[in-house]
Amino acid sequence: MDWFDGLLKPIMVVVAWIMVQFHALFTAIGLDPEGGAAWSLSIVGLVIVIRILLIPLFFRQIKASRGMQLLAPEMQAIQKKYKGKTDPASREAMSRETMALYREHGTNPFASCLPILLQSPIFFALFRVLIELPRIAAGTYPPIGPMTPELAAQAEAATIFGAPLSGTFMQAGDNWHIRVVTVVLIIAMSATTFLTQRQLTMKNMPPAALQGPMAQQQKVLLYVLPLIFAFSGVNFPIGVLIYWTTTNLWSMGQQFYTIRRMPAPGSQAEIAMKERKARKAKSHGVIEEAAAPVIIEEKPRGQREQPKRKDRNKPRPGIDQVKDTPAPPADGDSDGPSTPAPGAPTKPKK
Repeated sequence: MDWFDGLLKPIMVVVAWIMVQFHALFTAIGLDPEGGAAWSLSIVGLVIVIRILLIPLFFRQIKASRGMQLLAPEMQAIQKKYKGKTDPASREAMSRETMALYREHGTNPFASCLPILLQSPIFFALFRVLIELPRIAAGTYPPIGPMTPELAAQAEAATIFGAPLSGTFMQAGDNWHIRVVTVVLIIAMSATTFLTQRQLTMKNMPPAALQGPMAQQQKVLLYVLPLIFAFSGVNFPIGVLIYWTTTNLWSMGQQFYTIRRMPAPGSQAEIAMKERKARKAKSHGVIEEAAAPVIIEEKPRGQREQPKRKDRNKPRPGIDQVKDTPAPPADGDSDGPSTPAPGAPTKPKK
């Protein structure tokens, strides 16, 4: 056992234990203990257990991805601000503002990679368990937890469409079943990887997040990752390819449910969710009332009323009293005798 196996030994024991328990379960319900169905379904059971344990991290991944999508316009503003500046001070200021933006929104680009990073040791542990099945069965490699030589011999003898679970494309020899099954699984693995990434980027991203350098990198990864998996998959055992394809199917279904129920604001998935709710409400006879338009009444703009001083309204002694005294009627305007004002000269009587 080399240092790598010694490092992965605890994880290899856990992986072997889960596989053996599921194998015992499927054998109890009537499957052939040496058949490929029982051991293949044991690998599928391993995927289910691991992915259930990673559900909290999956929601953290969704939250981090959504946070990165929402702050994409601000990231573009920072990149535009320091565009063309290569001096150390500008690069440090750009990194400082970027980290401050991450803290403000409570997100981190590395959080979206946590499920993949945590699955990597499990992936390599399963790889080592399947690769070492012939040696465990022959007694030249120590048993891995509950994976005894007898169980290892059963797993080694198990085949799926004529290909053993520990077989690889590069070491297939004359067994064309291994090559055919490997190619089919590599195509399925690459296709599910592509569809999962495309579903996440195209349906659950607002239009602003589909622009800029970060969006271009995601588009490149959308096409590059399946190619990487396709070329590297020829070195993996068939059991590992089953594990990887099942993981991709789980991820695709989990993301589909999350995007359908909790889409990112402003994304195509959110628009589709609103349309579904509107159709459902209409089918139940519920008509959503549209919001009443806000009417703003504009007053006619005339001449502005000049402010008046308060003392102008107060009566001024003397002048205002004279103004308020009614003028005497003119001669001939009244039928009765006129009364002269006090102090006025009187006319002599004729």
